[in-house]
Amino acid sequence: MCQGSKRNSTAVAGPESVRAAASERAHRAEPNWTSLAAACKGRPGERGCEAAGMAVVTLDGIGRNYGAGVAVLSEISLTLEAGEFCFLTGAAGAGKTTLLNIIALAEEPSAGRLTLFETDVAAADRMARAALRRRIGIVFQDLRLLDHLSANDNIALPLHVAGMADAEIREHVGEVASWLGIDRLIELRPAALSLAERQCVAIARAIVSRPDLVLADEPTSHMDDESALTLIRALEQLSRFGTTVLIATSNLALTGRSQHPRIHLDAGRLTGPENGPA
Repeated sequence: MCQGSKRNSTAVAGPESVRAAASERAHRAEPNWTSLAAACKGRPGERGCEAAGMAVVTLDGIGRNYGAGVAVLSEISLTLEAGEFCFLTGAAGAGKTTLLNIIALAEEPSAGRLTLFETDVAAADRMARAALRRRIGIVFQDLRLLDHLSANDNIALPLHVAGMADAEIREHVGEVASWLGIDRLIELRPAALSLAERQCVAIARAIVSRPDLVLADEPTSHMDDESALTLIRALEQLSRFGTTVLIATSNLALTGRSQHPRIHLDAGRLTGPENGPA
């Protein structure tokens, strides 16, 4: 899966046989943790797996201004239910990253109301907000991997924060790394990985805790078409077991080949949803 971009010429790459083995693993069947029982195990959200139909994200008239009243987002209203898979499209500067940041509780909206897992965020105290954040897995556009840590340790970070036992951490990291085809790369540091491989590490970190909501900002920007579609299929598996997935992308060729609905941001305003091709 994690092929499709040239490796940093200054990086110390592992043997090519290791890369080939990782690619081969991307095409095998998903491991046991994608079964319903395994996917529910360790999920921070108490109701996550059985809450089909619950509103995971509700945006009501959300706006965001910067500086002297410059509106980046205006009157954004949207509801995403448990297990829903949706693309957020728009040109660079349309407000996609800002909208994801608001949903991820990384930015405050200037107007409107945000509800996560049926909790009014504005009324939530510090502890409640922290609990909401633990139910969200995020793939940042700039990845935000820690360069001094191995891929394994980067992936494991959310589990350490959650206080999981070391044996369980090894199990969870091993399962998700194998599923994404990076299990032979996880002892390498980010500088030794291609951009596509780093994206896979960031995705593994976002989903290793079995979050109830995954927000991904341009997660396939450095992948070839085949790798990108393979990744989308992996995230589709998560959505089938109740995880809500929202992917921000400017890759219309990718979304055009998918059956999932698309919502579109144009100059800070939302249009859609539109269904994928028939």
